[in-house]
Amino acid sequence: MLAYSGKGQFVIETIDLNIFIEEMAYLVDVSISKNIELKYHFADNLPTFDGDATQVRQIIMNLILNASDAIGRESGSISLVTGVMHCDRAYLDEISRTLDSGDLVNEGTYAYFEVTDTGVGMDAATLERIFDPFFTTKANGRGLGIAGVHGIVRGHRGAIRISSELGTGTTFKVLFPVNESNESEPANIDHGGLTVHDWRGSGTLLIVDDEETVRTVSKAMVGHMEFQVLTAADGSEAISILRQHTDEIVCVLLDLYMPNMDGEQAFHEIVKIKPDIKIILSSGINLLDTAISLVGKRPDGYLQKPYDLEKLKQVLMTTLDGESIAADDF
Repeated sequence: MLAYSGKGQFVIETIDLNIFIEEMAYLVDVSISKNIELKYHFADNLPTFDGDATQVRQIIMNLILNASDAIGRESGSISLVTGVMHCDRAYLDEISRTLDSGDLVNEGTYAYFEVTDTGVGMDAATLERIFDPFFTTKANGRGLGIAGVHGIVRGHRGAIRISSELGTGTTFKVLFPVNESNESEPANIDHGGLTVHDWRGSGTLLIVDDEETVRTVSKAMVGHMEFQVLTAADGSEAISILRQHTDEIVCVLLDLYMPNMDGEQAFHEIVKIKPDIKIILSSGINLLDTAISLVGKRPDGYLQKPYDLEKLKQVLMTTLDGESIAADDF
């Protein structure tokens, strides 16, 4: 009941919703049905807010799971959108009428995320009870429940707006008051030299993966590092793109297991076209044996899925600014 009341104990840190959601992407992807398409849209220059990362992650996952359950076994989509808006008193009062009358939040600028599904939707009677801690429409009982989401958001002095239509779907918008100053630097920056956090790349990076979610999220991650990004769904497409952009592409992030032409075949073709290109192998399974078989042809890095933004940045930094890895490093 602490989550519902909004009185749980928080561990506060600065949160950028874009980076935060990108780092959750693989967890989100494996948590929903394969018949559901995930769509991401990240706002530029999103301000940060102070929050408990574990709690915020929990509410995002809960809303994603709810959206997946609402779609069920049918084909559908879930959109995850970030943004920033100014909330005036009228807007906040309109939201408060759908929540508890005691929920008063301040006017100001809010960073938000929206989870929209194409599921069954909710009628007015369900919406009336949605924040009741003992009310649920789910038989499996997984997740926090919307009352728990509400409590965590309230504890962050945020707000929730819900819109739903039977047979069409539902949108949850969760808003957090932004920091008055977004000039504070994360604690892991070492002012004595370049760190993983503040490293930036240059040139064009080619991301090759048969999973659209992986391509979309990895592209967004790499975009934060100031690379230009191209994507391919398999080895054959990657080869075609490389032939067209040979001079621009400085690095290939290559999934090993794909249809049509897999990563191992593509690896050898890529090296033929551009022998000095950097190649980072990526897979959800152990790459040791395959990597060792390829090491004579100089793989430059390795990423075990799932990976987050910091891990991706670390491997890119090492690969592009350092030396090729040895087999013992895999």
